[in-house]
Amino acid sequence: MNAPARPSLPRGLYVLCDDTVRPELPLREKAAGLLAGGARVVQLRMKRTPLREALAAAREVVAACRRAGAVCLVNDRVDLALLSGAHGVHVGDEDLPAEEARALLGPEALVGVTVRGLEDAKAARAAGADYVGLGPVFGTTTKQVNAPVLGLGGFAAVVRTSPLPVVGIGGVKLENIAELAATGAHGGAVASDVLLAEDLAERVRRLSAAFDRGAQGASLVGGDV
Repeated sequence: MNAPARPSLPRGLYVLCDDTVRPELPLREKAAGLLAGGARVVQLRMKRTPLREALAAAREVVAACRRAGAVCLVNDRVDLALLSGAHGVHVGDEDLPAEEARALLGPEALVGVTVRGLEDAKAARAAGADYVGLGPVFGTTTKQVNAPVLGLGGFAAVVRTSPLPVVGIGGVKLENIAELAATGAHGGAVASDVLLAEDLAERVRRLSAAFDRGAQGASLVGGDV
């Protein structure tokens, strides 16, 4: 019997449902707001939530994403991704290697990897990743990163030659997401700019529209990938 088909990563806005930003708001409520705005990719990042609570939250958020037709990825924790039925996982520099995540989750799961440059992107592809999160593109306060800021020029140079779809990470917000999209990026990952908004759904709609405008401009001048 054939294995289930691996989902594709939707192009555009990639939102983070993060327990470190606006921690007083439960993760399920954050996810509900994001999905109400039409979010198509939700990464669930739980750095402060105790493990049992994290598993319960992951199951709730994954179920909500599936009902909404959105892809849900779990940050770092391959075990939670597996137990919650998430579409996949995103791993970073200090997490389980991509090839091990792939071995545990199987061929039908999406695996994303945080990278800092082109050589890292090539290594991620060899390890079985489906896409990379490249950055920081801009300065960010959501997460402390021991890597230099790429800027749009450095980011665009990697996007043009990356063997995998590239999602821009680090400091992406409404004011710059269209510029990021214009580089030909597959997506733009946003955390604080959406989670700190008074109306999460409306912020998602505005961010998505801005990304789409930037991506359309890139395709018109032949810069899309």
